[in-house]
Amino acid sequence: MGQLTLAAAGSVILLFPIAQAAAQEGAQQSAQDAPADNAATEAAPAPLQYEVKVNAPGDLDELLEKNLDLERFRGNPRMDREQLQRLVRDTPEQARNLVATAGYYTPVVTVRVDTSGAKPVVIVDVDPGQAVTIDKVELELRGFDPTPPLAASEPYDTEALKRSWSLKTGSVFRQADWESAKRALLREVVQTRYPRAQLVDTQAVVDPETHKVSLLVVLDSGPELRFGELRIEGLKRYDPSIIRNLDKIRPGEYYSESALQSLQARLQDTGYFASVEVSADMSSILSEQIEAGQESQQAEAEGGSAAAEAKPVNRGPAPLLPLVVRVTENKQQNVSAGLGFSTNTGNRAQLNYDNLNVWGTRFKSAITMETKKQAAHANFYFPTTERGYNDSAGASFERSDISNEITAVTTISAKRNWGGTNLERSLTFEFLSEDKTVVGLEQTRSKSLPLTYAITKRSLDSLLFPTKGYVINAQVGGALLPVLTDERFVRVAGKAVYYRPLGEKGELIVRGEMGALGSKEKRGVPAVYLFRAGGDQSVRGYGYQELGVKEGDATIGGRYMLTGSAEYQYWFKPKWAIAAFYDAGNAADTVKAAMTPKSGYGLGGRYKSPVGPINVDVAYGHAVHAYRLHFSLGFTF
Repeated sequence: MGQLTLAAAGSVILLFPIAQAAAQEGAQQSAQDAPADNAATEAAPAPLQYEVKVNAPGDLDELLEKNLDLERFRGNPRMDREQLQRLVRDTPEQARNLVATAGYYTPVVTVRVDTSGAKPVVIVDVDPGQAVTIDKVELELRGFDPTPPLAASEPYDTEALKRSWSLKTGSVFRQADWESAKRALLREVVQTRYPRAQLVDTQAVVDPETHKVSLLVVLDSGPELRFGELRIEGLKRYDPSIIRNLDKIRPGEYYSESALQSLQARLQDTGYFASVEVSADMSSILSEQIEAGQESQQAEAEGGSAAAEAKPVNRGPAPLLPLVVRVTENKQQNVSAGLGFSTNTGNRAQLNYDNLNVWGTRFKSAITMETKKQAAHANFYFPTTERGYNDSAGASFERSDISNEITAVTTISAKRNWGGTNLERSLTFEFLSEDKTVVGLEQTRSKSLPLTYAITKRSLDSLLFPTKGYVINAQVGGALLPVLTDERFVRVAGKAVYYRPLGEKGELIVRGEMGALGSKEKRGVPAVYLFRAGGDQSVRGYGYQELGVKEGDATIGGRYMLTGSAEYQYWFKPKWAIAAFYDAGNAADTVKAAMTPKSGYGLGGRYKSPVGPINVDVAYGHAVHAYRLHFSLGFTF
C-alpha cells in the first residue's frame, strides 16, 4: 500500500516556458527561393491559433482553465506546432498536480487534439476519481506553561485551541484549506501571550489506495510574554501625556496583538500624527535565547544523549517586553477644500482649517455651503485626560431651508466623550438661539439650554464593512431649568441597525429609529429637537425630512417619530452587490399618527470603496406615487 507525504507546501503548478520557436513549415523552401538578401525581406510567421476545452466536474474546470499552460500561453506570438505539442505532452502531469490540490489524488487525465475545424482544439478530459478525505488529525501542542513565578496565572485554554481547528475528520482534504488551517492555528496563538510560537512540524500523509489522509501538526508556544514599560519615540511639539493618557496597556499584562492595534488606532484618530507604529520590542528577549542556546549546546557536548533527554533548566520569568510607540507628527496647520453632492441636501462646497496646537488644544473649523444648508463651526478639542475623557468646546451656525421651513440656529456647546469603540458615551451641554420662518406664517424666535446624555453600543465584525452584529444608539436629555429657555422639554431618541449573513453571499440589514418629545407647548422648542423623517438613511422614496407635520405649505418637525427598514444585499462579486429594500415610517404630533407609516421600496446597487460602502438606490414612495434616486456613503453612528 503506497503512501504520499506532503510537507507544509502550497499548491503545485508546473510551468513550462515556451522556448525559441523552431523553423516553421515551408521555411526551408522559402529560403531556397529567396534572394541572397532575404534577411531584409523575410516576414515573421503568424503565431499558431488554437482553442482549449476542459471537461471536468464541479469547480475543477475553472481551476484547470486558470492554471494550465495551455490556457496561459494561448495567443502567444511565439506559439507554433512544436510548442503546442510540448504543452499537450505536459498537460496530463500538470492537470494531475492541480486536481491534487483540490483533494483528488487518483485522477484519469486524457488530452487530445481535434484538427477537424478551422483551428485546432485541445480537449482535456478529467475524471477526478474519489476525493481524499481526512481520516485522522493529530494536534500536538507543546509549551503553554505559565512562566514562573506566575504559575497562578490563568492557564491557556489549549482545548479551545484544538476545537478551533477547521479541518474536521471526514471532510475533503484540499491543499488551500490545509494551508489556511495551519495559518489560522498559528495566528490564534501568536496574537496573545505567545508571540514567539511556531509550527515545528506539519505533515499530511495521503494513502491513494484508501483515499484517506492523516494530518500531523506540532506547534510550540515558546515563552509566555508580557508587556513592560512604555517607550515613546518621535515627539517634538507635543507633550508625552497625549500618548500616555491613551495607553490602556499596563506593565505585566499579557502580550496581545489586538491591544497593540487598538492603541495604534486611538493614536491615529487623534489627528496629531502623520504615522503611528506601535510594537513590542522583541529584541529584549534575544540575549536570553542566545544564552539558553549556548548552555544547551554545552550540555549536549558534555553529557551526550543523557543531556538531550534532561529537562530544560527553569530560567525564571521571561523579561517584560517594552511597549514602543514611534510617531511622526503631522504638520501643525492644514487647509483643505472639497466639492460634493448629496441627494438629501444638494450640491456641496466645503472649506476646512485645522490647527493642531492652539493653546494646547486641537482647533478644527469648517464652512459648508449646500443647496439646502449652510453651516460654519469652530471647535477646540482638549487632549485625552488620564481617566480617558475627551473634552471639547465650540460654536456653530447653521441655516437650512427644508420643506418650506427656514431655520437659523446659533449654538455654543461643551461636550465630554469617554469610552471606546464598542461602548461610547457622551454628555453635551448647549445653548441654542433659533430663528424660524415657516412660509406663509410669521417668524418666531426661541432659545434653549439643554443637557443631553448619549450612549452607543457597537458589536460588529468590521466597522467599515459590517456583515454581522449590531449598533445601538440612545439619547436622553432636555432643558428642564427656566434659565435661558423659552419652553422646557424632555426628549428621548434611539436608533439601531442589525446585520446578519444569509448564505455565502447574502446579507440582511434591519434598522429602526424612534423619538419622542414631551413639553407643555411645542412652540418655543428649537426645531433641531423635533422629529422629521425621509431621505437617504431614513425612509427612502421621499425627500430629505419630507415626512412630518404639515403647517401651511411647509413640513415641520413633530413630537414623535418611528421608522424601520429591511434590506437584503446579494454580493455577486467581492466588491459589488445588488439590494432590495422596504422602508416605512412617519413623524407626527401624536403617537397614533406617527405609527401610521408612509412606505417606500425599491432596488439598489452597492460598491465597497476604500472609504466605505457606496449605496445607490431607486425607491418608490408609495404615499407620493413617485420614484426618487438616493445616493449615500455607508450607514454608521
